[in-house]
Amino acid sequence: MIEAKSPQARKPANLTQTVERVAAILDALAHHGRGMSLGTLSARVGLSKGTTHRILSSLMYFDYVRQDPATREYSLGFKLVELGSSLLEQIDLRKEAQPFLQDLTRRTNETTYLVILDRTEVVYLDKIESDDPSLVLRATAKVGQRNAANSCAVGKVLLANLPESELDALLCDMPLVRKTENTLTDPLQLKEHLKTVLARGYAVDDEESERGIRCVAAPVRDQRGRVVAAISVAGPAIRISRRRIQDSLNAEVMKTAFVISQKIGFRS
Repeated sequence: MIEAKSPQARKPANLTQTVERVAAILDALAHHGRGMSLGTLSARVGLSKGTTHRILSSLMYFDYVRQDPATREYSLGFKLVELGSSLLEQIDLRKEAQPFLQDLTRRTNETTYLVILDRTEVVYLDKIESDDPSLVLRATAKVGQRNAANSCAVGKVLLANLPESELDALLCDMPLVRKTENTLTDPLQLKEHLKTVLARGYAVDDEESERGIRCVAAPVRDQRGRVVAAISVAGPAIRISRRRIQDSLNAEVMKTAFVISQKIGFRS
C-alpha cells in the first residue's frame, strides 16, 4: 500500500481497510498521470483484480474515477478537481502565514511582512511588529499599501520567479519608479539583478525603497511550486546591516518562507 504523504500524519488505530484501499488507488492514479489498466493498477496497490474493480466501480459512480471507453484505462475523475478547488478557496494565505511571521518577528526582533504581486506593484497583506518598546525605529510600510516592485526586496523576489516571457512583457510596460538613489531603474540592469535573486533564493532591498531601511525577502510557493507571495524582514539599516543579512537574516527568512510554503501544500 502507498503511505500517507503528510509527514505529520499518523496511521489511526481504527483505520478501515476500505478507506485505506481507496486512498491507495487514488494515490496511484494521481502519481501515474496517464490512465492505468486494471491489471497494472491492482499490481501497483497490491490488491486482486476483483477487489480493485469493485472499488473502482464505486469510485466511478461518484465521479472520483473515470474510465476511457476506448482503452478501458482508469484515471482520476473530475469530482476531485471540484474538491481541490474548494480546498484552495478555503486556504487563507494570511491566516496560514501569520503564526510563522510572528515567530520570525520574535526571533529577529524586526518587522515582518507578507506580500503579493499585482502586475508592477506589490501589495502588503500582513505586517507583524515587535512588541519591544525600545525599538523606536521601525519599518513603515502598512497593510494594504502598494509599492513599486522594482524598488523593494519582496517585489524583486516575486519578479525574479516569473516565467521569463511574462517578466519580459512586464518590463516593457513597467514604470521603473526611482524611490531613492539606490533603486534599480534600468530594465537590463534589473533583469540581470533578478537572475542573481533567483539563483540565491532571496532578495535584498539595500535602502532602495526608503532611505535608512533595509529588507531581505524570500518566496512562498503553493502546492504546484508556483511563487504566490513573498515574506520579508525589514528594519532600520543601522540594525539590519549587510553583515547581519549575510550571517543570519537571509537564512531565517528563507527557512520561514519554506515552512509557510509547506503549510499551504508545497512539497519539494
